[in-house]
Formats: sequence, structure tokens, C-alpha cells
Amino acid sequence: MMHGHGKSDRPIVPTKPPNEAEPEAKEAVEGRGLAKGRTPERNMFRTQSRMSMSSALERIRQAARRDRGQRFTALLHHVYDVEGLRRAYFGLKREAAPGIDGATWRQYQEGLERNLLALSEQIKRGAYRAQPVRRAYIAKAGEPQKLRALGVLVLEDKIVQRATAEVLGALYEQDFVRFSYGFRPARSPHQALDALSVGITQRKVNWVLDADIRGFFDTLDHGWLVKFIEHRVADRRVVRLIQKWLKVGVLEEGKHIESEMGTVQGGSISPLLANLYLHYVFDLWVKQWRKLKAQGDVIVVRFGDDFVVGFEHREDGERFLSELVERLKRFGLELHARKTRLIEFGRHAEEDRQSRGEGKPETFNFLGFTHSCAKTRKGRFVVLRQTMRKRWQSKLKEVKAELRRRMHTPVPAMGQYVRSVILGYMRYYAVPMNAVSVSDFRMAVGRLWWRVLKRRSQKARVSRAQMERRMARWVPQTHVCHPYPWQRFGVIT
Repeated sequence: MMHGHGKSDRPIVPTKPPNEAEPEAKEAVEGRGLAKGRTPERNMFRTQSRMSMSSALERIRQAARRDRGQRFTALLHHVYDVEGLRRAYFGLKREAAPGIDGATWRQYQEGLERNLLALSEQIKRGAYRAQPVRRAYIAKAGEPQKLRALGVLVLEDKIVQRATAEVLGALYEQDFVRFSYGFRPARSPHQALDALSVGITQRKVNWVLDADIRGFFDTLDHGWLVKFIEHRVADRRVVRLIQKWLKVGVLEEGKHIESEMGTVQGGSISPLLANLYLHYVFDLWVKQWRKLKAQGDVIVVRFGDDFVVGFEHREDGERFLSELVERLKRFGLELHARKTRLIEFGRHAEEDRQSRGEGKPETFNFLGFTHSCAKTRKGRFVVLRQTMRKRWQSKLKEVKAELRRRMHTPVPAMGQYVRSVILGYMRYYAVPMNAVSVSDFRMAVGRLWWRVLKRRSQKARVSRAQMERRMARWVPQTHVCHPYPWQRFGVIT
């Protein structure tokens, strides 16, 4: 979260590609390849290699932190480091769908060391080639009737992307701002939710801008992205590697479609590239706007391409929205008109609206929760967070379909599935003051399970008492899994 008036880090964005680094420019994290006479097998000694990779990344972090203007001239050798590739491989989902080559995680493991050494050599020689991405579609969260396009990469592209993201992440984590929470190590959606709640309740927030960027991952401009990368990365081999992934295109219904813009959702490096793009387009601009133009308090919380901005004054919010539209347009982005609103929201919203003869304050959605103005029993203002109705309904539809599919599986197996669903739901949605919604979800899942059990056979009878015993055995009771926002956020900050 960002609030108050502070110093800006540096100029917002390079307006042209930076010049190549001067020959005498030295990188503080310069590494070495294999020494003469040293065999690849010696580099495979895991403990030593893991320590050397970790120390190399730490040197990158320190150098990036020490000099915010430094451009790194030699990073590729960290990408093709065999231990780094191995860590990337073991960090992948083992049951993930294969790409167009059909290679699975377990098949690749059969000759893992040989495969990783060959992959390392390909990257080192410049012989590595990215494969087209297989297009797949999944239902949007909360909107099952709409489909989200995902890209399924071949396994080796996943490995190289993950290894590259780890190296670049060590660098860019030193630059990223504190109010950016999405897809970053040691940061989570609940930290973003806590930051937003604390910001609204403890700062002078009376208006909230709930914004949505239209098709962000599909409209991200490759030219600008490369310029942003070159602001810190002077290693042309790493830049070309990223350009290969941007331009490789997708394979859909047997047709190869080249990519002129956007980045594939599903790629290991896509979240980092998205954060990098919005760091220069949005984050640094917001910090300068708040410092130079805001007349009152401003808070910001961003999670990926989803962000909320709070204002003390309505005039600030209107001016910010107008200038944000122009800012995004310059970089090929636009706000979703129907999903972007400036609403009256905060500790005085209900009273002010009542005095004008208007209804209750409007609500807004962020990270799966509907946020509304509320008060405690003692009359203290709080931000009430409840599960979005669309998310609640779509999850129940998903569970209903899966229970029908498992209709004739043994009851213990069904019970384990129901238990895993309830526990997963509670781990995310069981925040303070949302217990009723979570409890209702638990009961709704129980009813669905009971209905399926009663349909297993015309002769079978499942009484209410029997169902209650099964629920007691397999389904955990509802309990709050998260502390109040100010408790956790205060510890973190």
C-alpha cells in the first residue's frame, strides 16, 4: 500500500531505448562459465552448485539495490546454469498438461541430467528455440460463461522461462514498489487485501477508484516492454530470449498465429513481465502524481493488472482517472469503461449520502471479495469483506459437476474430495466477518453431496442423520483462518 506524500524514485520511463552500455561499464555480479579442464559432471554436485547459484542471485540483488541506475551486462550465464535449470524444473507442476511436443514432467525426468545439460548448452550457444504455445481455454473465475485464453508451453520453454524469471526477479524485486503485491515472492492476495482495508480505515479515504484494464495480457506492447527491460538489462542475449517468447505465437486448431502484441497467460515469465510493464506505466507514474498533483491523501494497492486507488477528495479522484486514461493510452492500454468506477466509499460515506437523501454507499470487488462500508457493534467504521456472489456460485457449480462425475466412487473418496474443497475455500475466504458466507458454502456443498448420494441407487436411502454423521466425519467446521487486517499488516510493515 502507498499513502502520504513521499519522494519519487526516478524519472518515470525511458522515452527511447537506452544506449548500449559503455565498454568500461562493469557488472558487479559478473559470473563465470565452466573453467578450462572442468567437466560438466563436477558442476552437477548439488550442494556446491546450489550454494553458488544462491550467492550469485544474492550478488545481483545487492548490486541492484546499491545502484538503481545500473544496467546489467552479463546475466545469461545465470540462466543456463544447470542448477538453476534443475531448480526451475522441480518448481514446475508435475501433472500440468504437456505442450505441442507432448513431453510430460515425468518423461523428462527419466534422462533429467542429460536433458538439462543439453538444454544448458543450447542456451549458451544461442541454439535454443522457443516452441509455439498451445492455446487452451478455461472458464473465468466468477464468470463461467466466459472463457479465458491460456497458453500451454512445452516443458523446456517452461524450464527456461522459470530460470530466467528467477534471475530477473532478483534484479527487479529491488525496484518494484511496496504497493505492488501480485506474483511476487513473500507476497500474497491477503496481504493486498489487508493493505487496502487498513489504508481505507486509517487514512483519509472518502472516494475509491475501482479500475480494470481491458485485456491487459493481450494488449501489452512488445516495443515498450523491451524498452523497459533494457532500462536495467544490457545483456542483449537475455533480451533476445524474451523476444523469442513474445513473438513465438500460438497454435490453435492446427493454425500457427504469430504474436504482434501481448504475452501468453500461463507462461512462467508472464507475471514478471506484467509487473515490469505496469511498474513503469503505472506504479512510478502514480508515485509522482501523488507527490506533485494530489491535494489530499492517496492510497494505492495493485495486484497484477487489478488495482484500487483511494482518495480523500473527489476532485483528486476525477483528475486522476482522467489523466490515467491518457497515461495508459500512450502505452497501448485502456480501462474497461463498464468495470471502472469512482465511488463514494469510506468512514463518512453513509452519513454524507443520507444527508443528501441518497442510498447506501456502493460496493466494489477486489481479489474475490465484495468490499462494503460497515460498522462494528461499538460503532467503529470497518471495511466489510464478503465472498463475491459470482465466485460463490461458480464454485458451487464446479463442485456440483465434480460430485456428479464421482457419483459411484466410494463414500470415503467422495468425503476426502469434499473435505479438500471446504478446506481450500476456507483457507482463502475465511477472513474476519465473512464466517457466515463460508458457513453457507459449507452447508450448500453438504446438500449437493447428499443429493448425489441419494441418486446413487433407487433402493438406497440416505437419512438426514446418516448425512450429518458423514458431514461430521469428513467436513471440517467453519472457522476464521486469517487475523484482522491491522494485526497482520502491522506486523508485516
